[in-house]
Amino acid sequence: MTPVQSEPAYGDIATRRADIRDRLRSAAVDGLSAVLEGPRARGAFLVRCLMGAPFALRIADEVPLSLTAVVSGRPWAVPDGAPPVALAPGDVVVALGVPHWTIADAASTPVTATIMPGQQCVAPDGRRLTEEYDLGVRSWGNDPAGETVLLSGSYLLEGEVSRRLLRSLPPLFVVNEAELGSPLIGLLDAEIVRAEPGQDAVLDRLLDLLLIAVLRAWFSRPDARPPGWYVALGDEVAGPALRLMQERPEESWTVEDLAAAAHVSRAAFARRFAALVGEPPLTFLTRWRLALAADLLADPGITLEAVARQVGYGTPFALSTAFKREYGVSPREFRSRAG
Repeated sequence: MTPVQSEPAYGDIATRRADIRDRLRSAAVDGLSAVLEGPRARGAFLVRCLMGAPFALRIADEVPLSLTAVVSGRPWAVPDGAPPVALAPGDVVVALGVPHWTIADAASTPVTATIMPGQQCVAPDGRRLTEEYDLGVRSWGNDPAGETVLLSGSYLLEGEVSRRLLRSLPPLFVVNEAELGSPLIGLLDAEIVRAEPGQDAVLDRLLDLLLIAVLRAWFSRPDARPPGWYVALGDEVAGPALRLMQERPEESWTVEDLAAAAHVSRAAFARRFAALVGEPPLTFLTRWRLALAADLLADPGITLEAVARQVGYGTPFALSTAFKREYGVSPREFRSRAG
């Protein structure tokens, strides 16, 4: 194996370790950005919740992914079939929609409202609360002076690219303020109630940034089990190749090309990549391209020819053949079902 280029000289071990950690963290962020690029928030549902005790909001909207950040108060997250979790300002709850969960002023408080699919809210007796709890621009709750303030952001659509991410996460988890170490919650809190031109796009991007920060913190935990592709992004052999494939899927990559980017032999690269990612490099590339294609097909304004070109297939026929082998339906059928 051709040796990997040596590290530059450092004055002390601590400095060298800090530099390596910074580079691994940067690599991981690049990878998360690539995974989020296709299905990133577009018109995400965002609301500032102002709640006074007693309250218990049952979340049964079944969106693919949601984030709930605590601005003030000390509520509880109560997942179905799992112990309740005490929350504090700066904490973020990430939930995948199923199973359902409840956020309440106390773990024992009975449900006072249920958030249903379509972001409709109903009381236990079936009374609609959606309009009754309306408090103005992206604001909602049972008390405009409530001591508990929550920011809720939901990704409403699941793209094929995001499934690679969703499969690696538990149904519900909490990242606390110390782990997050980010000013994004305060910034989102300030921006969410503004009614400015282009504000929806601003909020979508802030939600993406918060999600990336939360995932970085989650995957950095000592007991975390991040997916192979995330670990590989910080590897000096597999990482450069992964980023090339994710950022430039339209190019005709070969194993030799990818090995050259890592400055190792073809055989050494292939072994290292498969060991970390769990599949050979070109298998990863094919699945990545097809996942991107599936996400692009959700846009009715883009032609099949353009989709094929963007993901590295010379013709729509070549894309259709590979796509049907992976998903069991043609791109046109897939688009029709998605629509």
